Amino acid sequence: MFSQSLRPWAFFPTGTSISDYASMIVAVLGTTISPYLFFWQAAQEVEDSHRRPRSAELRSHPEYAAEHLGRIKLDTYVGMLFSNLIALCIVVATAVTLNLHGVTDIQTSAQAAEALRPVAGDLAFAVFALGIVGTGLLAVPVLAGSAAYAVSELMGWPAGLSHGFRKARGFYLIIIAATGIGTVMSAMDFDPIKALVWSAIVNGVISAPIMVVMMWIGQSERIMGSLTMSRRHRFFGWSATVVMAGAVIFMLATA
Repeated sequence: MFSQSLRPWAFFPTGTSISDYASMIVAVLGTTISPYLFFWQAAQEVEDSHRRPRSAELRSHPEYAAEHLGRIKLDTYVGMLFSNLIALCIVVATAVTLNLHGVTDIQTSAQAAEALRPVAGDLAFAVFALGIVGTGLLAVPVLAGSAAYAVSELMGWPAGLSHGFRKARGFYLIIIAATGIGTVMSAMDFDPIKALVWSAIVNGVISAPIMVVMMWIGQSERIMGSLTMSRRHRFFGWSATVVMAGAVIFMLATA
């Protein structure tokens, strides 16, 4: 879907429909700003606060709040920098290997692994397999955990990895169920590549209203008190929200 050269405008795909292009934009945004991140990160911060009573000083000691938020900011900047750089490398590597030779309908992991052959040679499949395993070990706990946090908070159940199974039975059962469903799906006749794309598209669609609510909460003095977002954060936050919502509207309009 990408042109054969790596010029700046090569990132605009050729030979594909506008609707497919719009869907991929939403999928990329949905992978970058996924709804589960909101639940996971927020829940982890709350749980960490419960484990550390000193965190209650956030409201009364601005210096401690600045240090705490500074750590979160640095972690987010570094994580987003590396994740987007890796994503760009994946896109470019796939474009100049598979797409350049007319391979545009990737249905299996083996086909995707061919993108690494120019770099890894005969070890392409082993390298790709290690990447998949590493991604799974990282993603499965986060995805299942975020679902458990979201459902448990909605139902008012005790939630948190710091609790035992007896105290947070519903929380852990959701993690077990989510992991089990994913395992069963992997053994069924599903196209894993399409499943990943569609899950990313769904994430993108859901992210837009969640971002609106998040921005509203972040700038509400009634809810946040003196810790409301700055004007700079409001500008960039609402800009990202508009971009996400615009991409979803563009996708629906061209579907």
